[in-house]
Amino acid sequence: MQREQRRGISKHNMRTLDLPPPFRLLVLREVGDAFAYARTHASELGAGTLVFVGRLDLAEFAVVLEPEEPLASARRAFYACMVALGDALAALAPPEKPIVVEWPDAIYIDGGLIGGGRLAWPDHSDECAAADWLVFGAAIRTALPSREESGLHPLLTSLAEERFDDVSSERLVEGFARHLMVAVDRWQEGGFAPIAQEYIAKLRPENGARYDIGENGDLGIWRAGKRTESRKLLTALKALSWLDPKTGGPRL
Repeated sequence: MQREQRRGISKHNMRTLDLPPPFRLLVLREVGDAFAYARTHASELGAGTLVFVGRLDLAEFAVVLEPEEPLASARRAFYACMVALGDALAALAPPEKPIVVEWPDAIYIDGGLIGGGRLAWPDHSDECAAADWLVFGAAIRTALPSREESGLHPLLTSLAEERFDDVSSERLVEGFARHLMVAVDRWQEGGFAPIAQEYIAKLRPENGARYDIGENGDLGIWRAGKRTESRKLLTALKALSWLDPKTGGPRL
């Protein structure tokens, strides 16, 4: 991400986010869609722009990236962002609270779906050329809309239900930004392997299986010393497992 001066657009009843210097903050109204806005305006917003929607029940945000490598391999930035999101959640979670990723995009806390991430890139892009931009977006449920909703969906959960130290969306997004910068620095210094290891460590475990991530982002699954399966990242990113398209948040 290019290092540019941060700018903020404040919102009533919401404190200004404290983001690391590479990021610039853009806040939408509660009815906004951070991912859609960032994807539509990515070219003009530029790398490092973080679009945030201030909602009481959902931490919803998106960040514009501009990787300098072919799109086919640049999509691995999705894993770096998921690592950052998982680490931000872990930093706020009660001790030993289980947080796992269901490949590639859904996040579960203590068995309940809490949200996930997604990735966009320009339509009709050349897989062998650097894309003009990538947009990573995420939505994490911070509070349940009502007790009745919880009773209807016993596996439904939120950061508040899981007794997180701070359930504010601002705090989570700040943590994501800081952890993403750490992940980007590690990738630049040591290659993608450390990012892959950190992501794999967050996956929901499968008996007898070990994993690797290919240069194109596909997940390889090994059992008894043999590669038995390859899961296509591009296919999975086009069919999100956690998203409710009607609400823009995690499915019930």
